[in-house]
Amino acid sequence: MRKIQIFDTTLRDGEQSAGINLNFTEKMEIAKQLERLGVDVIEAGFPAASPGDFQSVKEIAEAVTHSSVTGLSRANQKDIDACWEALKNSAEPRIHTFIATSPVHMEYKLRMTPDQVVENAVSAVKYAASRFTHVQFSAEDACRSDLPFLARILEEVIHAGATVINLPDTVGYITPKEYGERLRYLKEHVPNAHKALFSTHCHDDLGMAVANSLSAVENGIDQIECTINGIGERAGNAALEEIAIALYIRKDFYQADTNIQLKELKRTSNLVSKLTGFPVPPNKAVVGSNAFAHESGIHQDGVLKEKTTYEIISPELVGVQSNAMVLGKHSGRHAFKEKIIELGFDLTQDELNETFKAFKELADRKKEITDEDLFALLTDKKIDASVSYYDVENIQVQYGTNNVPTATITLKEPSGECKQHAATGSGSVEAIYNTLEQMVEGEVVLHDYRIQSVSGGRDALAQVHVKVTYNGGESTGRATAQDVLEASAKAYVNALNRVLIQKDRMKEQV
Repeated sequence: MRKIQIFDTTLRDGEQSAGINLNFTEKMEIAKQLERLGVDVIEAGFPAASPGDFQSVKEIAEAVTHSSVTGLSRANQKDIDACWEALKNSAEPRIHTFIATSPVHMEYKLRMTPDQVVENAVSAVKYAASRFTHVQFSAEDACRSDLPFLARILEEVIHAGATVINLPDTVGYITPKEYGERLRYLKEHVPNAHKALFSTHCHDDLGMAVANSLSAVENGIDQIECTINGIGERAGNAALEEIAIALYIRKDFYQADTNIQLKELKRTSNLVSKLTGFPVPPNKAVVGSNAFAHESGIHQDGVLKEKTTYEIISPELVGVQSNAMVLGKHSGRHAFKEKIIELGFDLTQDELNETFKAFKELADRKKEITDEDLFALLTDKKIDASVSYYDVENIQVQYGTNNVPTATITLKEPSGECKQHAATGSGSVEAIYNTLEQMVEGEVVLHDYRIQSVSGGRDALAQVHVKVTYNGGESTGRATAQDVLEASAKAYVNALNRVLIQKDRMKEQV
């Protein structure tokens, strides 16, 4: 049974998805959960991209000890230096450097000849190898590169010190059969191929990212790059949860396994979905809410008689508890703490006390608290513990079908002072946002507003996500509350606070 390494790039390629903007605290939460999941390599970011990215990679690398942490780097000395400074104190420093190798990229993006690309790649790998124990080289757009040239550059970079060779399907163009053929060609035509591990990184533009990754397993790949829930640029990446389960369920076919702790899959999916604001489709394989639901009478009858008639994956395998303990207003601190641990959270005593208080307040208004409610409560409280800038003290909205909606808000400012203001809008939410916009210092532009229920029922919590630009900084914000308008106001303020927090962190680093 071969062991396939899992290289997770949720925090790098996943965060590059349009509409995702994670702050440091959220990145650290995801990194810790990826470590619990059993990911071999965590790509924590692109250190040279910004001071904020550099600091996030540095602190994640120092905090995570059971997974190897890496950073992305272009094939130049400046980027490699930034990676080294961010990763030098990690348990296992490694770097991921890349350069494009396809004709279209070399001609139009790099404006370099093939010889120049080879020279640049070799120089970068040599320099990286002088510092890092593990050097991964990616031939960007490898699946549209000429095979003889690809074989040439891979031989050169392995000789220069590359220990991992990545063959990205950067634009999601290739088919499973072609990917397998390409991999076999390179292993046969690169004389020193045995000196490096081979890796795959597939995008999902044609919906074949997981299929291409599994084809690579059939053809001897050593590592798969993927993301939680398949998030990533454009149509996304290969979904980690689908690959891990496919290899487990079909061990008989692939003869390969991973170190992934399968029971952590659902928990990890929920966390990433919540913090990124990207909901998981109900019919999503492995982690969707309908993945283990049966509506057809024939299916229901079969499952009741023998689960394997229509379930090849048990809910418990991926961490979906069918006999979950229900919490309510009479639940005590011990039961609450046990549920927190079960959901995968590691809270300090102060965080536990604060969250238990919020749980009790919610339980007074909601008869039954679901896991989804708790998850929303926990992520909001744990992440928002760092938010202490603007705070909505009180909100009142007047609405009538024949009246102009008016919002009156009491807002606590960063200085600690409270002020009250009222404004109108064409709808209740617009009235709230017009009021807040007039109360804060600086210009705010709202780009996106989304709302969804956390669970079913009339007393379900409302979860609101917004995307704004505030004083030149782009940010996302979210909030959960039983009242839609309260959640809307708090999500807006949360987005503003995240910009302020980021700017304060930047000042501290200067």
